[in-house]
Amino acid sequence: MLSTWKLEIGYPDRPDYGLCNFVFEEFFFVFFLVFTADNTRTLNVDSAAMTLPVSDPTAWATAMNNLGMAPLGIAGQPILPEFDPALGMMTGIPPITPMMPGLGIVPPPIPPDMPVVKEIIHCKSCTLFPPNPNLPPPATRERPPGCKTVFVGGLPENGTEQIIVEVFEQCGEIIAIRKSKKNFCHIRFAEEYMVDKALYLSGYRIRLGSSTDKKDTGRLHVDFAQARDDLYEWECKQRMLAREERHRRRMEEERMRPPSPPPVVHYSDHECSIVAEKLKDDSKFSEAVQTLLTWIERGEVNRRSANHFYSMIQSANSHVRRLVNEKAAHEKEMEEAKEKFKQALSGILIQFEQIVAVYHSASKQKAWDHFTKAQRKNISVWCKQAEEIRNIHNDELMGIRREEEMEMSDDEIEETTETKETEESALVSQAEALKEENDSLRWQLDAYRNEVELLKQEQGKAHREDDPNKEQQLKLLQQALQGMQQHLLKVQEEYKKKEAELDRIKDDKLQVEKLLENLHEKQENCTSRLCASSQESDHPLEKAIIGNPVKSEREALLVGIISTFLHVHPFGASIEYICSYLNRLDNKICTSDVESLMSRLQHTFRQEMTGVGASLEKRWKFCGFEGLKLT
Repeated sequence: MLSTWKLEIGYPDRPDYGLCNFVFEEFFFVFFLVFTADNTRTLNVDSAAMTLPVSDPTAWATAMNNLGMAPLGIAGQPILPEFDPALGMMTGIPPITPMMPGLGIVPPPIPPDMPVVKEIIHCKSCTLFPPNPNLPPPATRERPPGCKTVFVGGLPENGTEQIIVEVFEQCGEIIAIRKSKKNFCHIRFAEEYMVDKALYLSGYRIRLGSSTDKKDTGRLHVDFAQARDDLYEWECKQRMLAREERHRRRMEEERMRPPSPPPVVHYSDHECSIVAEKLKDDSKFSEAVQTLLTWIERGEVNRRSANHFYSMIQSANSHVRRLVNEKAAHEKEMEEAKEKFKQALSGILIQFEQIVAVYHSASKQKAWDHFTKAQRKNISVWCKQAEEIRNIHNDELMGIRREEEMEMSDDEIEETTETKETEESALVSQAEALKEENDSLRWQLDAYRNEVELLKQEQGKAHREDDPNKEQQLKLLQQALQGMQQHLLKVQEEYKKKEAELDRIKDDKLQVEKLLENLHEKQENCTSRLCASSQESDHPLEKAIIGNPVKSEREALLVGIISTFLHVHPFGASIEYICSYLNRLDNKICTSDVESLMSRLQHTFRQEMTGVGASLEKRWKFCGFEGLKLT
C-alpha cells in the first residue's frame, strides 16, 4: 500500500523559525525506540496507516530491500499491552523521534548512553536514508567561534545546487553556497543554531530520485568550516557586546557614585546674614564655616564687605570657647565614668571573694565528705575558675590605681620644669604675635595706600569736580592712615622692647647654666672626697647614705619593684626584660633611667656577663642580701 504523509514541523521555543513541510511516500511509517539498559523491553510505535506488523522480521527485511537498504534486523518483543493505538504513543513516555510534530530536525536532549534512531527523510528530488544506529557518530572538528558555515562532503556526482538547497533549506535560511567541481560544497547559514541542524544530517545516505547509479548516490559528511566572514561577524558581535558591557558598567558606576557637594553661592548681603546666623548655631556651624572659608579664598573680601567678614570671623572665634567648654564637660563625664567603673569593679571583686569563700568552706572536711565524687570535681573546677577570674579583675583594679599614682607623681615632678618653660614660651609667643600683628598692619597700610591712589586717579578723571562725598572719603582715609601709622610705630617700639627682654632673659639663662655647671663640679668633688674618706674608714653604709643614690619616692618604688622581679629570677635578667616588665606598669619608664638607677645601687644590684662567644649577654642580679651581710 502506498500512503502519503504530510507533516508540518514547528519549533515552539523559537517562533521565528516558521514551519517546514515534508512529504513522505512510503509503505509504512514507523518510529522505533531503542533497547532499555536491561534489554527486557523494546518499545515500537506504530502509526494508523501501518499494514505490516513490526514484530514480523520477514516483512521488515522485505521492506528494507524494496527501499534499497541493507536490512538492519530487529530483535524485539510483541507490542506492549500498555500501548494505546488511538494516541499513537506510549502512555507516560514522551516521544524522542525528531520527526514528530513541533520538534523539528534537531532531537531533544537524551541520555548519552541511548543512541538516537534517525528516520528516512523524503524530499522532492532525493531521499535521505539514515545511518546504521549501531555505528559510532561521525567525527567532527573543533567548532570555530561564531561558526555559520558547514562543509558538506560525499555529495552525488550528479547533485546540483538546487538539490543541495532542497536538502539543507530545512535547517534554516541559506545565505550562500560555494559548490566545488568535486563532490563537496560549503554552505553559509543566517544563524549559528542552523549549523547544529545541518550536522544532524551527517552520515545520511542520499539518493537522487529512484536511481541506483553510483553517480546518483552518496554518503553525506557535514562538519564545521572556518570562514573569514563568520569570524569577522563574531568579532564584531563580541566588540559590540564589550561596548555594551562597558557602557553598562559606566552607567552603574555613575549611578553608584556619591553626589558631588552643592556649589557654594557667591557673596551677597542676604547670604551673609544667613551665614552669620548659622555661625551662631552649633548644629549648622561646620556648613557656615566652610562657606565663609570659600568666600575668603575666592577674594570676596573688599572695602565694603570687610566689616561683615570681620563680624563672621568674630563669631567663629567665639565658637572656640564653646568647644573648650564642651571638651571640659566630656572630660568630666569620662572621669565620672572611670570612678563608676572602679566602684563597680571593687563591688564585683567583693562578690568574687564571697563566692571563693563559699567554695573554700565547702572544701573543708565537715562538708566535703558528704559530697559525691562528681560533685567534688565540679566544686573544685568552679573554685579554680572563680579564683582565676578574681585574680584577673584584681590585677585590673591594681593597674588602674597604679596609673593614678603614676599620674600624680609625674605631675609633681613636672610642675617645677613647666614653670620655668612657661615663662620663656610666653615671651616667645608674645614676640611671634607682635610679628604677625606688625605684618598684618603693613598689609593694611598697603591696601589703604592703593585705595587712596585709586581715588586720586578717579578725581583726576572727573576734571576736578567738587564732590563732597569724595572729599569726606579722602579725609577719612587720611585719618585712618595716620592712626595706622601711629599704631604701627607703637607696635614697633613694643617689639623692640620685647626683643631686648628676650636678649636679657637669654643672658640670664646662660649665667644660670654656668652656675649649675659649677655646682655640679663642686658636688662631684665633694662626692669624690667623701668616697675616699669612706674607703679609708671601711664604712660602705655611710657612703650610701652620704651619696644618696635614691633621689625620689618614685625611684624608691622602682627599686622595690625591680628587687622583687630579680628575686624571682635568681639567674638574673637583661635590662630589656626588666624594662618590658616595668612598661606594663608605666609606659613612661625609660631604659636608660632604669640602668642608671641600678648602676648607682652597687650593693643592691650587680651586673654579670653570661654565655660564651656570640651568646654573651649582660644580666643584672639582686645582691641586696649579700650587701646587707657586708655592712
